[in-house]
Order: sequence, then C-alpha cells, then structure tokens
Amino acid sequence: MALIPSQILRVAILLSYFSILCNYKAIDMPAHQTYGGSWKFLTFIDLVIQAVFFGVCVLTDLSSLLTKGSACMEQERQLRKLIGLRDWMMAVLAFPVGAFVVTMFWTLYVYDRDLVYPRLLDNFIPQWLNHGMHTTVLPFIIIEMRTTYHRYPSRTCGLFVVCMFAVGYVVWMCWVHSMTGVWVYPLLEHIGPMARTLFFICLTALISVYYVLGEILNNYIWDSSKRWCIQEIYQLYSVKQLHHHISSGTLESDKTKTD
Repeated sequence: MALIPSQILRVAILLSYFSILCNYKAIDMPAHQTYGGSWKFLTFIDLVIQAVFFGVCVLTDLSSLLTKGSACMEQERQLRKLIGLRDWMMAVLAFPVGAFVVTMFWTLYVYDRDLVYPRLLDNFIPQWLNHGMHTTVLPFIIIEMRTTYHRYPSRTCGLFVVCMFAVGYVVWMCWVHSMTGVWVYPLLEHIGPMARTLFFICLTALISVYYVLGEILNNYIWDSSKRWCIQEIYQLYSVKQLHHHISSGTLESDKTKTD
C-alpha cells in the first residue's frame, strides 16, 4: 500500500524539478550568456543532480513494479543495479549537495544578500522560483529519505567522492575566473587570496559534514522505524496472548460451572 503513494510523490517531485529547470533556463539573464552559462552556479548543478536523482527513483519504482513476481534473474540483477545507483546518488550527491546549497544560500542571504544573490536578480527571478531552487530542495530530499531506506557506502568511500565533487567545483570556479576575470559569486570578490583558499577548504569540510549528517539521519530514521515495527509486533503478540488467556480462562470457568 505504501509503494503507490511514494511513487506518486516521486513523480510529482520530478515534475516540479523539470518545471523549475525549464523556467530557470527560460530567463534571459546576462550571466547565462557569459562563459560557463548556468553551469557555473552550484544552485543549477544541484537542481540537475536532484532531477537526475528523482528520475532514477522513478525508474527504480517502475522497474520494481514491472519485475514484481517475475522469476527472471537478469531483471532482478538490473533492478539491484538501479537501487544501488539510487542509494549512491542519495548518499554522495543529492543529500550533501542539496543541504549545502540550501543552508549556505540562506545563511549568506540573511547576513548580506548582495554577497550571493544581488537585488538585481529580483528583476529576473520570481520569488516562487527562488524558493524552488533554494528552499524546497531540502524538504524534498528529507521526504525521500523518510519514505525509502537508502544503503550508504563505506564512510571512507563516500567522503572521498563528496570531497572530489567539492574540489572539482572549486577548480571549475577558478577556471571560470581565469577565463572571465570575474568570480562566480560576489562574495569571492571581497576577500583576498589567502582568505579565499581558507574559505574553499571550509566549504569542502562543511559538505563532508553534511554527508556524515545524512548518513546519521538515514540510520536514525530507519533504526527508529525498525524499533517501532518490533514494538508493534510485540504489542500485537501480547494482545493475542491476552485474548488467548482470556478465552482459555472463560472456557475453564464454563467447564467448572458445568461440572
């Protein structure tokens, strides 16, 4: 019964990301016309990651339904591969990058929005689209984590991949700066080289922390669910035992009266 609602939910989230991406790409902003286009912004990269991730989730659900009751070993092997890809993407990309984008954006926005989201962008990006890119990402990924168990890789392997992603994006930002002479984010224009290097190191460490937090949260949610299921089974067993004793006691009482 729980599989159908989760499928519908994932399809709805996937469609919402398609809508956000299409509306964002349709905006005629000067930044989209410069070197790197939308791909130089971590927000856009994160939206693509989330869309691909939920696309894999939907494909996994469809494959699960199509292979349900099938005895074909090849289909089961392909389904296990899809589930492995889905869990890997959740662990090392969807959760840490999504959580990083949401928390960093709103932290800097509250401190000084011009450092990350200049007021000029309000003329191009409507509020609903801004929240679609920088707010709903985290609730969507937490909902997915709550509805489906995801097997995490070893922490060493997971942290290595997350750090490589962070380093790769830092290198990409530096390359864009070397080609255009302008940093992707205004914040980087206001700090010196040493402070900028320290900032990049801190961001890499922070996204690694989000990976560990995602693993802890996933284990906590599903360990709690397992404990709840065990407790529920125990309670049902206790109720059945109680009913059995009551029935037995009633039978014994009736037998005594008959005698």
